[in-house]
Amino acid sequence: MPDLSTPAGWLPVVFLGLMGLAILAYVVLDGFDLGVGILLREADDAQKDAMIASIGPFWDANETWLVLGVGLLLVAFPLAHGPILTALYVPVTLMLFGLVLRGVAFDFRVKAHARHKGTWNLAFHGGSVLAAVAQGVMLGLVVVGFEDGWRALVFALAIGLGLPAGYALLGATWLILKTEDELQRRAVRWARTSLWFTAFGIVAVSLATPLVSPRIFDRWFQLPNLIGLAPIPLLTGLLFVLLHWALKRLPLPGDHGAWIPFALSISIFVLAFAGLAYSLFPYLIVDRMTIWDAAAAPESLSIILVGVAIVLPMIVAWNAFAYRVFAGKARALSYG
Repeated sequence: MPDLSTPAGWLPVVFLGLMGLAILAYVVLDGFDLGVGILLREADDAQKDAMIASIGPFWDANETWLVLGVGLLLVAFPLAHGPILTALYVPVTLMLFGLVLRGVAFDFRVKAHARHKGTWNLAFHGGSVLAAVAQGVMLGLVVVGFEDGWRALVFALAIGLGLPAGYALLGATWLILKTEDELQRRAVRWARTSLWFTAFGIVAVSLATPLVSPRIFDRWFQLPNLIGLAPIPLLTGLLFVLLHWALKRLPLPGDHGAWIPFALSISIFVLAFAGLAYSLFPYLIVDRMTIWDAAAAPESLSIILVGVAIVLPMIVAWNAFAYRVFAGKARALSYG
């Protein structure tokens, strides 16, 4: 590991942290609106409108974090950008197709004739599922270091099938926060179902990840690391128990506690992300390319950092403003 007291040592760590923050923000924020899209087929027509209304002011801004994360990868780690996106060409293409399909369906579902509205609702749902599955496959391929072979492919596909359950949990708990009456009660039921699929997925991935990477196995299970890292899985398990307990008691009179499931769901994702980040650090391509191997020159990173210091607070402020303005329950869609 390079000397972290020098710019060549600490600047790549700073940019890795910024890129990780952008990816985490994207997973949580775009995760809940992808989750709403995944759940869309389970609702009737009026409820579909309310579900879309709950994410309408936010979903475009949520995707800004994905652009920021990929942009940081491009400018801060240029030697890794090409190999990573080349290895992820197929799932990235499928993800972008899913996101574009969602965007088209979002607008067309309110402009098409009534007999075509169901088709666009289905397209919005399909785009959400496709984007979520593609992101899970991308994550799996990153963890195995883009290895070839059936074991790596099965691992990536397993995460691809598991991530939509996590997004559905985020989406359901978001709907608990933003909706009322029968749709809110349905969202509670959806959250209860998604909770156990998400728990099973996290446990399965946590057990399989050390098996597909000896280096990750050593990082987690050698002493004293095993003792120091034990709070992460223990806290994650506790959050699942608390979320299960909260969902059993909702909805409450006066809508009390409607925010708790969403906050607990976000906390679960944050802890899962922290465990993954620890497992992968300091590699961008596992066991092949570290952040220092891939980083741009310190002089370039210093200039880029100034730009990020200007842009990042603006993105945060805009998102905070949007969530503040559109706080409260979602209202019926209106197009004038």
